[in-house]
Amino acid sequence: MDDPIRRGDRDRAARRQGGGPTTEVTTYSYFGNVAVGLCEGPIAAIRRIWADGEEMDLSDIDIRVYRGDEEQLPDPLIEVKQGAGKAPAYRGLAYLVFERLALERYGNRIPQISCEVLRPIGRLEEEIRAVTIIPGASEHGLDPRRVREELAEGEDRLVNRNVLNGDSDIEASIDELAALCPQLERAALVVSWFGDDLRAGHCRVRPKVEVRVRHENEDWRVSGLSRGDAEVVSSFDGGPVFGGTPSDSGVLKAIGALKDRGLKVTYYPFLLMDVPPGNGLPDPDGGAEQAAFPWRGRISLDVAVGRAGSADGTAAARSAVEAFLGTAASGDFSVSGSRVNYSGPAEWSYRRMIFHQAHLAAAGGADAFVIGSELRGLTRIRDDEGRFPFVEGLIAIAEGVKEILPDAVVTYAADWSEYFGYHPDDGTGDVFFNLDPLWASPAIDAIGIDNYLPLTDWRDGDENPAASSIYDRDGLKAGIAGGEYFDWYYASETDRAEKHRTPITDGAHGKPWVFRPKDLVSWWSNPHLERRSGVELAEPTAFVPMAKPIWLTEARLPGDRQGRQPAEPLRRSEILRERLAAFLDRRA
Repeated sequence: MDDPIRRGDRDRAARRQGGGPTTEVTTYSYFGNVAVGLCEGPIAAIRRIWADGEEMDLSDIDIRVYRGDEEQLPDPLIEVKQGAGKAPAYRGLAYLVFERLALERYGNRIPQISCEVLRPIGRLEEEIRAVTIIPGASEHGLDPRRVREELAEGEDRLVNRNVLNGDSDIEASIDELAALCPQLERAALVVSWFGDDLRAGHCRVRPKVEVRVRHENEDWRVSGLSRGDAEVVSSFDGGPVFGGTPSDSGVLKAIGALKDRGLKVTYYPFLLMDVPPGNGLPDPDGGAEQAAFPWRGRISLDVAVGRAGSADGTAAARSAVEAFLGTAASGDFSVSGSRVNYSGPAEWSYRRMIFHQAHLAAAGGADAFVIGSELRGLTRIRDDEGRFPFVEGLIAIAEGVKEILPDAVVTYAADWSEYFGYHPDDGTGDVFFNLDPLWASPAIDAIGIDNYLPLTDWRDGDENPAASSIYDRDGLKAGIAGGEYFDWYYASETDRAEKHRTPITDGAHGKPWVFRPKDLVSWWSNPHLERRSGVELAEPTAFVPMAKPIWLTEARLPGDRQGRQPAEPLRRSEILRERLAAFLDRRA
């Protein structure tokens, strides 16, 4: 299939030496047209190619990849060489065609070609319909265009290109994703700002950068801030702990790149907590200081809900929540090109973050928008009238986002321990469906749940578990609506270690689903009647059964749920969690 090496692009240069005659020098550049057979098809894609052991920059060469399916057509260059109707299509064979491959660096010969081939071998890739684009903290990582940083005179680097199989990291990632997951329909674009305190009344939410000064051809700019104006993320061992907030212009181009590939885009604002070690900040949960880089679900009052001395249930609790929310309005923003301008109150608040990002999402044409995620510590705070001020704040935010994105799906991504209700551990027997006003709001189109519920309680050394192994498909399937958090729970860590299981029951009411985080179907299908002192109220909440779809806005991976209290959320490293979380966008 090789086209013989040929001479091409002959360059002639006239040279005169002294006063003598002109000497004509002829130089030759050699190119090769070559097809390389790889393996039995079909494959998904080629990630990397080496020529004589050196990785090739695929942006510099003209290459066509044939996946080896039964529908592929002959390569046009081969057909030109062999004649119309005389070139085989090589169906069932995956192969490459290089056109005019420059050969000088390989000694003017066809080099030895090696490839990294991508080929799914199971069903998973074929069934994935939605994913998350992460990390959400990378100043230019979402920008499809190359961003160049000058390091010193005559020395620079591309900050968003660390691969040779795409123009930028995100372009290469999207191309690979589309090849591996042919049924992909939606991508969630995570964009992070940073909180700086677990105490709601003291926490400020703002974009941050990795370094104060960076000489680059694409200026970083977010919410009216330039690099020199922004705060810098915490550092460790000489480097930033987090990537910076993605630049507004890069976010807009990323939305466009995803939509150009036919994907629907869910815009996912994300709150990372930049609370470094040795912060000295009072811990709402009673620790010596706030834990380093904590989970955003721990944001609460100065003294957390449920602890002695907490302001929960007072007017001061509402004031703390309102300080966190801020007063920025959806109309305080305007868009000019790739810039979102802000003219509202001088505050770095939760509302400013969400409305800023909603305007970016609208400018880019996003199809869905998440107004927050896993803020469990805030959604359980009550004021002096027994109302939930942060839930009210989320409703107001959802209404503002709907004004900005009237045609987009709007949701809140609740933690799995949060979505279905709140049962204070105070002996009252109260049952609150505290998020129901949000789920019932006309501004909310879907019920979002970050689902990190366990499927199995398999332990190393188990001999007679419910499933034959952690790989038992029937056992895993049964765990979707059964097992821990459905049929039973562990009342203590001792019980967990000894596998002493307490059944989930509901006495005379006969509604155990009220206390089952895993029973999504019953929660979704039934009216919700709250309880006071264990007695059901006469009227249900505003929640309308089966009125809105459930989206699993995140879903758990195996092996990340051991030794947690039944009512506790997963408090893994936030950075690791966001690198692993898969956004499935499934409906119940």
